[in-house]
Amino acid sequence: MTRLFRTACTAALMLAAAPAFAADKLTLMLDWFVNPDHAPVVLAAEKGFFADEGLDVEIVAPADPADPPKLVAAGKADLAVSYQPQLHLQVHEGLPLVRVGTLVATPLNCLMVRADGPIKTVADLKGRKIGYSVSGVENAIVQALLAKAGLTPADVEMVNVNWSLTPALMTGQVDATIGAYRNFELTQMKLAGGQGKCFFVEEEGLPAYDELIFVANRDNLDRDRINRFMAAVERGTQFMLNHPAEAKEIFAAHAPDLKDELNATAWDATFGRFAVSPAALDHGRYARFETFLHQAGLVPEVLPVGKLALDPGAAE
Repeated sequence: MTRLFRTACTAALMLAAAPAFAADKLTLMLDWFVNPDHAPVVLAAEKGFFADEGLDVEIVAPADPADPPKLVAAGKADLAVSYQPQLHLQVHEGLPLVRVGTLVATPLNCLMVRADGPIKTVADLKGRKIGYSVSGVENAIVQALLAKAGLTPADVEMVNVNWSLTPALMTGQVDATIGAYRNFELTQMKLAGGQGKCFFVEEEGLPAYDELIFVANRDNLDRDRINRFMAAVERGTQFMLNHPAEAKEIFAAHAPDLKDELNATAWDATFGRFAVSPAALDHGRYARFETFLHQAGLVPEVLPVGKLALDPGAAE
């Protein structure tokens, strides 16, 4: 056996005996149960894009949709899917949160009512009940919508219905819901035998905003890990755009209930709303929304964008 051959064998044996490379663990809390809003994340997991970035990502659905950003603030999760309006309010409350990426780059939220019901305009909500899921953010949005219609929060009753926005509206428990998504709950209501109508928040007085964002703990920011996560999510979005039929099949196979008509329809309604460059930050959008909240009396001062959001790949 030549010296070269012996050296090659020794090297091969050493490689075989070496421990496998351990991927960096990262916990992502979703804002809701898995649905088409999370498609790029699911595709990044299913296609191995997270693994390619050396990440082992645990995707967790919350028991309470209000919990994910609080868990990140408490250091119990690395990232959470949250909402831009909620981020502004929670930073003002002192939570150490910062936006590090965008998932859905357009508003999805709407004030949903029964199409055959008595609510024809936002002003018709006077004396009515409005169901919501996430305290704080939904109340603030409702307050802004009511103000444009000449109403105040005292003119309505807010009812926490948790996950059950559509059932609460259909059964008459509430007269309207806030937090219903135009790409999901409208379809859910139709499939259940009802007909819903949406008042789109960006047409009722709110500036356009990022509906779903990724938030991290500002005091414990791992930019390298977050950048790799965003790169994988971006690949997931690109895969959707380049291979829409295959992407839809992969997503539907992720969990049994994702194959139903509701999720298939919601997929089509959500397809063009994802951020094609998730890490990129629109400073103007965050500045405008912060100013809007201040002018509406919902926050005490206007914070600089740097206190609210960042591009994790940009120079510090």
